[in-house]
Amino acid sequence: MTNYFKTALLLGLMTGLILVIGELLGGSQGLILALGFAALLNFASYFYSDKIALAMYGAKQLSRDQAPEVFAIIENLVARAGLPMPRVYLIPSPAPNAFATGRNPQHAAVAVTEGILRLLNREELEGVLAHELAHVKNRDILIASVAATMAGAIMMLARLAIFFPMGGRDDENRGGGALGLLLTMILAPIAALMIQMAISRSREYGADATGARLSGNPYGLANALRKLQEGNKRIPMDANPATSHLFIAKPFSGRTLMSLFSTHPPMEKRIERLLGSRMA
Repeated sequence: MTNYFKTALLLGLMTGLILVIGELLGGSQGLILALGFAALLNFASYFYSDKIALAMYGAKQLSRDQAPEVFAIIENLVARAGLPMPRVYLIPSPAPNAFATGRNPQHAAVAVTEGILRLLNREELEGVLAHELAHVKNRDILIASVAATMAGAIMMLARLAIFFPMGGRDDENRGGGALGLLLTMILAPIAALMIQMAISRSREYGADATGARLSGNPYGLANALRKLQEGNKRIPMDANPATSHLFIAKPFSGRTLMSLFSTHPPMEKRIERLLGSRMA
């Protein structure tokens, strides 16, 4: 029940932020419109966040005939984990990455990029897929998927505010419009990313540990993480910042503004925790 509570809390925080944005930009009228938007968004983020995330990256569902090795690995892992078979998707991107999404294990999906299938050997790919199924087993995917949808909507609102400013709180107080617009443009994306960051970092450590147990081989995942770190430096993914926390590896490269709000722990620390005493 812990993750359901966290999801409800996240929805509440994000909804509150949307209402603040609406009130800042449009006064009482904006608040009412924001309330309606938030209600629709809460519904969509719970029931359709997986479809939204997959569609955002043009992911196509795979059949067993199209990816026999991937299916064989996943079938073996779900049997060990006691999970139902998830849907499997391919993202047409040369950047090496993967993510899991869905509201529960019965509605889960695992997506891999073309790049990760080219980069990793079978042992490493098994480690990555075990990590993603660990998110399913640990029931992290609901809160991660909801965070992606809600944060994406908040960032979209902030961008729309640039082109469609609605003025201050009320007609008699239009002087606050510029300040409200500025606060929205600056604080909304930062607030959304900070919420994601608080949710995601511990999740990655937990999924690494669970994934290593599922695969029975921490070295496969550790080696995969090393390759993914270098691979994403060479070929950074054209990813939406609101969904960056879904991926196994940070899809951005370099020391940009995004690195200040990283949703992933340092790869070196993840590898160190994975291998533990084996490194001694």
